[in-house]
Amino acid sequence: MSDLLRAPAEIKYAEELDWLESVDDGPKPFSWRLSPKMVRLFILGSERSDGLDREISQKWFGDRSFVERSIVTLASDRGLLLIGDPGTGKSWLAELLAAAISRNSTQVVQGTAGTTEDHIKYSWNVSMVIAKGQSRESMIPSPIMNAMETGTIGRFEELTRSTSDVQDALISILSEKYVSVPELDGEGGDNIVFAKPGFSVIATANSRDRGVNDLSSALKRRFNFVRIPVVTDKKSEAEIVRFRTEELLRRHRIELDLPPTLLDVLLQSFADLRASSAAAGSDDEKLESALSTAEQIGVLEDAILHGTFFGERALTARTLASSLVGSLARREPEDLAILNKYLHGVVEPRSKEEGGCWPEFLEGGRDAIATLS
Repeated sequence: MSDLLRAPAEIKYAEELDWLESVDDGPKPFSWRLSPKMVRLFILGSERSDGLDREISQKWFGDRSFVERSIVTLASDRGLLLIGDPGTGKSWLAELLAAAISRNSTQVVQGTAGTTEDHIKYSWNVSMVIAKGQSRESMIPSPIMNAMETGTIGRFEELTRSTSDVQDALISILSEKYVSVPELDGEGGDNIVFAKPGFSVIATANSRDRGVNDLSSALKRRFNFVRIPVVTDKKSEAEIVRFRTEELLRRHRIELDLPPTLLDVLLQSFADLRASSAAAGSDDEKLESALSTAEQIGVLEDAILHGTFFGERALTARTLASSLVGSLARREPEDLAILNKYLHGVVEPRSKEEGGCWPEFLEGGRDAIATLS
C-alpha cells in the first residue's frame, strides 16, 4: 500500500475487512462479503456495546440512517443514488459501501459530457477484432459490465453530468439486468451478458448540477434516493476535518500536531462565510466556493504543507488565513471583495474582542488579499 498515491478503501482497510469477515456470522445477501450489520459497523465504526475484541475506526461521519438506508437499498434489486452538495462525502460513502460489500470499489464510471454508452456497456479491442473477428475475447467490458458478471457493486460518479443517451442505457441495465451484444452471433448465449445476484449500482449526483442533464422519471424510478446534507454541526465537522487531515499527514509522512485553537478558527471562518452566503441577495455577493467540509480539509492541507516546506514546520494562523484566501478567491474581483468585507466586518472586531489567534489570522488574510489584488 505504501507505493500507492491513494489506495482504495478495500486495500487501505484490508486488515479490518479481513477481521470483520472472519467473525461475521450474520446473514449475507447474495454474494456479499459482509453482512449488512458488519457493513454498517465498518463504515460508522464500532462501539463498546458491539462487544468486539477490537476497535473498528469510524470512516464516514454522518447520520447513521443514511448509511442504513443505503445498505438496505443495495440488498434489494434497486440502484442507489447519493445526492448532495459538493464535498458532502457522497463518493467516499459509495467507495466504502462497495469495499465492504464487494471488496472492490474501483469499478467506476466517471460521468462527463464525453461519457458514451460504451463506457457503461462495452467496447472492442480493435487489433483483436481485425485479427480474429468480434468475439467475447475481443470485447472490452465496462466497469459496470464487470460488476454485472461478478455480482458486485458498480459505481457511476456524477450521473447528471452524462447525456440522456447514456442515462437511457443505464435504465435498461437497472431494469432488465442484462446487456445485449448484437455484434455477436448468439450461439451459446454469448450475445447476452446477464447480471449475477449481488450486482447493483451506486450513483452519485451533485445537487448543484440540477438542470445540466436532469434524470428522466424512468431512471429515477430505478433508484432509491439518499440525500446527503451539508454538515453544519460544528462537532461533527471538526471530527471529519481532523480525521481526514490526520490521514493526509500520514500520507505525506508529516509529524505535526493540529492545534485545537486553529481548527476552531477554520471552522468558525467557514461558518461565518456560509452565513454570509445564505444572507446574500445575489450570486455576486456569494463566494463561488461551495464552502464544503472537503474544501476546509483542502485549506488545512495547503496550510500545513506550506508551513512544513516553507515556514516554521508548524501550522500558524497567518498561514491558515493565507491558504483560506488563496483557496476561496476564485473570481477577481468579486471573491476578493467578499473576503475583504468578511475580514474587516467580522474578523477585525473579533480579533479585538477575543484576541487569541484572530489578530494573526486577520493580518495573514489582509496580506494575502493585498498580494492577489
